[in-house]
Amino acid sequence: MRARLHKNGWTILSYVILTAAVLLAGGPLVIVIFASFKGQFEIVSNTASLLPERFSLYWFKDLLHKTDFLIYVRNSLLYSSLSTVLGMTISSLAAYAITRFGGRKQKILTRVIVMTYMFPPILLAIPYFILVSNLGLANTLPGLLMAYMSFTVPFCTYLLVSYFRTVPKDIEEAALIDGLRRPGVFLHIALPLVAPGLVATAIFAFINAWNEFLYSLLIISSGDKQTVSVGLYSLKGGMETLQWGDMMAASVLVVIPSIVFFSIIQKSIVGGLTAGADK
Repeated sequence: MRARLHKNGWTILSYVILTAAVLLAGGPLVIVIFASFKGQFEIVSNTASLLPERFSLYWFKDLLHKTDFLIYVRNSLLYSSLSTVLGMTISSLAAYAITRFGGRKQKILTRVIVMTYMFPPILLAIPYFILVSNLGLANTLPGLLMAYMSFTVPFCTYLLVSYFRTVPKDIEEAALIDGLRRPGVFLHIALPLVAPGLVATAIFAFINAWNEFLYSLLIISSGDKQTVSVGLYSLKGGMETLQWGDMMAASVLVVIPSIVFFSIIQKSIVGGLTAGADK
């Protein structure tokens, strides 16, 4: 009986801690959502109230009509998609090579990859900017993709190594005996077997590129090429021109689709992450 009460006490405490964590994490988001639906003057005159007196779409219309926010969203979708496709292509080949041809050096190679990913972005920002400028790729998509690869490739390679390790080598050896060459084994056997891991890794790579701010701010200078994170920052302006309503509406348009997307693919992410945890 005492053990049961002790267990119930820990369960209640766990729920209390989780509830507090959810409130701390989701509270600001709830405030932003309700603030985006306040009227033109209510957002600054009625800051003490969470709920708007009258729900209005004024700030959403103002954001879409007076700014290039949709262009920023389009640019981020393009940059993030290209970064994900290119990064996954390079990382899948690298991870497969490490697990199949690395031998005893697998652990060393994996640790080296992790070390490259551990460098703070701010530490590499200036060298990347100088490199891109010297190559004449400043304010271009290839220049930005070069910077994106600095964190996409190590991150994806590190995750994919664990997935390719779960693929039985006997299956690949049987395919090689049957006449299938190594590229065919990689494309037709290894990749389909690690498909859940590929999906999960690609999702995380896309989100990392979507949320990236520093490199896009330094490398891209044209307004029509800016990403959504830089576009959201540009709404800040000065203290006298600070448009809280536009910022709230833009934040909702950026965050809500991501939440819905994650809710839909949650099972795929969990299944992909656990698929690589067998070994």
